[in-house]
Amino acid sequence: MPTVTLPPKENALFKRILRCYEHKQYRNGLKFCKQILSNPKFAEHGETLAMKGLTLNCLGKKEEAYDLVRRGLRNDLRSHVCSWHVYGLLQRSDKKYDEAIKCYRNALKWDKDNLQILRDLSLLQIQMRDLEGYRETRYQLLQLRPAQRASWIGYAIAYHLLEDYEMAAKIIEEFRKTQQTSPDKVDYEYSELLLYQNQVLREAGLYKEALEHLSNYEKQICDKLAVEETRGELLLKLGRLDEATEVYHCLQERNPENWTYYHGLEKALKPSSMEEKCKIYEEAWEKFPKGLVPRRLPLNFLLGDKFRECLDRYLRMNFSKGCPPVFTTLKSLYASKEKVTMVEELVVGYETSLKSCRMFNPNDDGKEEPPTTLLWVQYFLAQHYDMIGQQTLSLEYINAAIESTPTLIELFLIKAKIYKHAGNIREAVRWMDEAQALDTADRFINSKCAKYMLKAGMIKEAEEMCSKFTREGASAVENLNEMQCMWFQTECALAYKNMNKFGEALKKCHEIERHFVEITDDQFDFHTYCMRKMTLRSYVDLLKLEDVLRMHPFYYKAAVTAIQMYLSLHDNPLIDDNKELQADTGEAARTGRLRVGGDGVDAFSLATSDDEEIGGPKEELIPEKLVKVENPLEEAVKFLTPLKHLVKEKIDTHLLAFEIYFRKEKYMLMLQSVKRAVAIDPDHPWLHQCLVRFFKGVSESKELPEVVRTVLKQEITRLFGDSNARSFNQAYLSKHSNSIPHRLAAAKMMVHLDPSAEPKAAELASALDQSLDNRTIQTCIEVLECLRSGALGDCKELVETYRDSCHRLFPYTLAFAPPGYEENSKIVNGDLSTETEELANEM
Repeated sequence: MPTVTLPPKENALFKRILRCYEHKQYRNGLKFCKQILSNPKFAEHGETLAMKGLTLNCLGKKEEAYDLVRRGLRNDLRSHVCSWHVYGLLQRSDKKYDEAIKCYRNALKWDKDNLQILRDLSLLQIQMRDLEGYRETRYQLLQLRPAQRASWIGYAIAYHLLEDYEMAAKIIEEFRKTQQTSPDKVDYEYSELLLYQNQVLREAGLYKEALEHLSNYEKQICDKLAVEETRGELLLKLGRLDEATEVYHCLQERNPENWTYYHGLEKALKPSSMEEKCKIYEEAWEKFPKGLVPRRLPLNFLLGDKFRECLDRYLRMNFSKGCPPVFTTLKSLYASKEKVTMVEELVVGYETSLKSCRMFNPNDDGKEEPPTTLLWVQYFLAQHYDMIGQQTLSLEYINAAIESTPTLIELFLIKAKIYKHAGNIREAVRWMDEAQALDTADRFINSKCAKYMLKAGMIKEAEEMCSKFTREGASAVENLNEMQCMWFQTECALAYKNMNKFGEALKKCHEIERHFVEITDDQFDFHTYCMRKMTLRSYVDLLKLEDVLRMHPFYYKAAVTAIQMYLSLHDNPLIDDNKELQADTGEAARTGRLRVGGDGVDAFSLATSDDEEIGGPKEELIPEKLVKVENPLEEAVKFLTPLKHLVKEKIDTHLLAFEIYFRKEKYMLMLQSVKRAVAIDPDHPWLHQCLVRFFKGVSESKELPEVVRTVLKQEITRLFGDSNARSFNQAYLSKHSNSIPHRLAAAKMMVHLDPSAEPKAAELASALDQSLDNRTIQTCIEVLECLRSGALGDCKELVETYRDSCHRLFPYTLAFAPPGYEENSKIVNGDLSTETEELANEM
């Protein structure tokens, strides 16, 4: 059907519809649509029907909107405006980006030079990272509008993202030549263009040209710090070390606490010995006597007496000033046992001396230290002994500090942390709550307290704690979800999971997943905004960040938690004993118990606005429905897929993949997963269990085609040298006989392969000899859980003996406490009862 041309009156109404849509006056827009469509001559006018559909979509009436737009499309196939373009906008609002791109391409068949459709198409292409298509579309826009800044910039960015840096640099230079700016005029947008151009030159490896560019235009660049930092970096790349030294000395003058400037100086001066390297920092000590960084950095490479001397100066300065984070700054040194010993000797010596003569050393001729110095020394020692696992000593020091200064919040925070590390989260919550009570207006302590409560399974209390800082009139949980407060939701998910409330836990995991979808969708706001505001360096950084967004620890933690629960639901499906509840749940979902972000779906105007919100209404997450999912493994795969692409370096990613494929009986995918895991850590205890189960499965599976079985066995023999599960398990045990986690893994597999080996397996896993490695609280808890669950066979008589042995070893840990321990133990100010104290002294 050909396009119907509206007469002047109706045409004026149609223009008003477009204006109403652009200004989000949807109700008025519908009135004007009705006026046109009520005329029998134009009752099927395609463009008006399409605009009515688009407007209804913004009001949440999605089905009616699609019907109207399809009708409009049938009645006016050649109309690029409201038919294909509007249909594309609807698809885009539903995040069907590929379909939307097809619609835009159809629209362009009828009007190949339509600027708005080309712009909308380019937005979708960059959103979907169709970089080749994006470059073509930006080229068309450049040809159509060569005078527009965005045309040039968009085309240059396309080449930059395709890593054709030289071409990108040429396009930017051509555009820069058209910009008439006075050398004395401050123009931030031109400054950003120059810095972006310099970034492209550096990424192209054109360091000489980048340095010349920087020198030529530095007067017109507003960010003087970026100029100097870039200059230093380029001079190092070009081997002009004397000039680089000068630049880094100037930067050091500007900020003597910036670590990177010292690293830049090291690269420029190229010290050939530890003494020369130390000299760099000694000069900085003289120049900046109050500087902490030049005193801290040498501790990374110094050894022996020189290390002790430097550490002594650093610690004295911090303790005298009263610097709470000093222990945190030294944590990285704890990888070296020799350095830990020196730290302990020095600080214990300070404490003894300060108690006797109020000086760091009795032989010092200096002035006496104030009483607060002893306080910070004890604060440090409490953290030190906690770090090396000596909680009894740690508590002694923190209690002494609290006794002297009972109003210092930091002391209570550390006491809570000590109890958390010792495995008594209930006592940790008590002391964190004490800290929070000292300053109820501190959001950080409030959040810490809530986090500890969640770890203790006190979900309601944690919500109440957070409600002190959430919006009034809304529940804390809803407000925290709106604010994308993912630390809270992650901890909530773990708490619910530990309580076996999988529905609630999965709801939290899915909420976190939705946050990441929203963050990805939020890019739409920046594709045009950044080019208009010329924040090009930040824009490219944003695109690179979005590409690896799901590497973030929040997503990883939520995904792993969800996968574990879906595996558990597959292994132990819930019995649906309430059909009515399920029916009600399904009905609720169908009848539109829907959550709309913000004010619903914003307008996707034909003149697309920058603040438009992408994404339609979202189905409410109902715990009862989530926990009764039909195919848990498919749901687990959805969470796993981003991890396989982005978090390949973590072994748990591949082991979780194995667990899913093992249950799906996908043997080739199992092989792929274990091969990737072996490349990361071939001796990992969980990996060993996966391998044993895999070997056994390959040899025993009756449904496996013989050809596949032969290939798998050949691959197993090539990779692992032995496809016999029992001999493989025995060899692993012999290799790692001194490590408790490895012994536990081997013991579990002994029972898996031969149930008659139960007594030997239980004895093997429950050994607690002092000579054994990895004798940690967490490892011992895992062993105890395996003894209780029957994973090591029927060994109930061993459970109590093992628990008692662990209780003697870790007297503060609730998991090993005898029944009624919490009620019976007399804890006053965090001190243990006499019986437990005696046990602690036996350690």
